[in-house]
Amino acid sequence: MNTRIGFSHLIIAALALWSVGLHAQEVEERSQLFAVKKISDITYASVEGDALRLDIYLPVSAKNPPLLVWVHGGAWSELTKAAVRPDYLVSHGFALASADFRQSGVAKFPAQVHDIKGAIRFLRANAGKYGFNATRIAILGASSGGHLAALAGVTNGNAQLEGEVGNDDGESSDVHAIVSYYGASNLTTILQQSTSRGLEYRVPALEAFLGGQPDELPDVARLASPVYQLGPNDPPLLLIHGDQDPYMPINQSHELYGAYQKLGLHSEFQVIYGAAHGGDQFYEDRVSEVVKLFLDVHLR
Repeated sequence: MNTRIGFSHLIIAALALWSVGLHAQEVEERSQLFAVKKISDITYASVEGDALRLDIYLPVSAKNPPLLVWVHGGAWSELTKAAVRPDYLVSHGFALASADFRQSGVAKFPAQVHDIKGAIRFLRANAGKYGFNATRIAILGASSGGHLAALAGVTNGNAQLEGEVGNDDGESSDVHAIVSYYGASNLTTILQQSTSRGLEYRVPALEAFLGGQPDELPDVARLASPVYQLGPNDPPLLLIHGDQDPYMPINQSHELYGAYQKLGLHSEFQVIYGAAHGGDQFYEDRVSEVVKLFLDVHLR
């Protein structure tokens, strides 16, 4: 089924102060309303003596719920696991894990993907302990988190991106569905597609993330681009992007959607007309229902 409907530094920092507080409040309020249990600051790995932690949100009334893994945005350099928005999905009967990972100021790519895959292996190894079903997992993210979610999702079994983070080597980091909210997909074209406003944030963000600009590090940029990592068995994909996004070109989602289509893979693209980069329009009921249906179909 193919359907259409219709935060990067200073701007990310400014939005982060607003969004983190708001989202944390929403999680607390909705947790009370929908009886959601939160387990905080679980250490899933240690890298060079620094602990990497995650939070788990569980719907109390659901038995053995499917697992969603959320990857926060912030230009690969800002925000934390607390910046989690789709808490409404927990009230719909999904377990949700939100993981911290090394930021670009601490480690360059592919450290972020290694951490995310390490978190997934940990979650799968401890599914029984925490009470969720990790047989089938979906990965979701927004902005740079959408990019990382898509990259982790289309690289099941990729040795270069698997890494050795954590102590759960015997577990798989495979996921079975991907949801990318306004994420990047091709770092070799993103600058050409960006507005002058977007370039102010995208150029330094890429420098910190990759260790240089894409044209200086073409092989690294390709490895970090989901469009170049696709294979015939990649999981179903849902892309959600605003057509007025000044910071992440909507063509990034168009590229990944087209690459999926070319391979005959299941993909859906929700264009949010009039929407910019993030905001309540992405979590309105009509969009939320599409996300929930997509996850129901591919996880349950």
